[in-house]
Amino acid sequence: MSSSPRARFTDDRRRARLARRHLLHPGRRVGSVEEVADALVGLHATDAATVYLSACARLTEPSPAEVERALYEDVTLVKLLSMRRTLFAVTTELAPYVSSSTARAIAVRERATLLKHLRENSEGHAPWDEQRLARTEQEVLDALAARGEATTAELNKDVPALRETLLMSPGKPYEARQSVGSRVLRMLASDGHLRRARPRGSWTSSLYPWALVPQIPDIDVREAKAELARRWLASYGPATEADLKWWTGWTLGDTRKALADVGAAEVGLADGAAGYVLPDDLATADEAPGPWAALLPGLDPTAMGWRGRDWYLSPDHVPALFDRAGNIGPTVWWNGRIIGAWAQRADGEITWRLLTDPGREAKTAITTEATRLSAWLGPVRVTPRFRTPLERELVSG
Repeated sequence: MSSSPRARFTDDRRRARLARRHLLHPGRRVGSVEEVADALVGLHATDAATVYLSACARLTEPSPAEVERALYEDVTLVKLLSMRRTLFAVTTELAPYVSSSTARAIAVRERATLLKHLRENSEGHAPWDEQRLARTEQEVLDALAARGEATTAELNKDVPALRETLLMSPGKPYEARQSVGSRVLRMLASDGHLRRARPRGSWTSSLYPWALVPQIPDIDVREAKAELARRWLASYGPATEADLKWWTGWTLGDTRKALADVGAAEVGLADGAAGYVLPDDLATADEAPGPWAALLPGLDPTAMGWRGRDWYLSPDHVPALFDRAGNIGPTVWWNGRIIGAWAQRADGEITWRLLTDPGREAKTAITTEATRLSAWLGPVRVTPRFRTPLERELVSG
């Protein structure tokens, strides 16, 4: 990493970068969902609606059909269980780097955990081991090759082992049964063999079939981590070592090695901490692009992009905007700061509450964004998968 005298980045300069590089200023919006995904490195996909809402907030012409094209027709976006064991939608060009740098290691751990649960908690008649799991997985792949695509329920008919159950935490107050099928299919998806195909129903539906995907190519792990770090710094820098470690889920050693491999330049942040940018990214002027407002969904990549968030989120607002597991809900932004939350009520109305008074210009811009969001959502109703205190209040109010 560079040892030259540190440039300094004010919070205003970081917020100006955010507006431009995260495509949040209206003048920076783009025409395709692939451009959005690459600008953000990946789109959070744990809640399926987030992919649509995050993309459309940054598209010049927001449309669920554009997202569906990339996910299900052209398949230029793929979903991988990757950074922080979180589901991300990334472009097929970036997917090998994400797979080799993070997803493959997660898949290994997921497989070990699944085998442990199968051995200890299975309620089937035949014992589970590596060989039986491998046979079951191959039967699933064969069934999908024959069907083209199929839901978990449909695959259960073809592969009897999937119909078995796991009794988790027996005897405990939170004892529960889990489907072997759901676990095995998630395992195959985390290994890069399956993808979620177009949902049966609207784009907010959680009933989706599975389809086969070509195996993602392997890339040298160190090379892949360096490339992922490079892309992340291009979008999220300046950022701290702790930010990159948190975002990727890597060890501290791997994080430092990746920063060194891309020649990251050390800069000073407003709070005195050391941040990092790419070596050719120090001279950018980063002028503010003008006033802007945005309504971003729960788990949006921008809101969840850094471990240290004080430069765009007041600590006083965290209890209202996050759930207990650390998931952020839908947020209202003004000029690079989170200033409130929004929600969609049962009648389709987009409502919001501000946690600080940003002035008349901001309120007018927020109203414009709410109207834009309501127009492309149309009759669709979206409920975040992870409910936060303020979002719940807005819906019930």
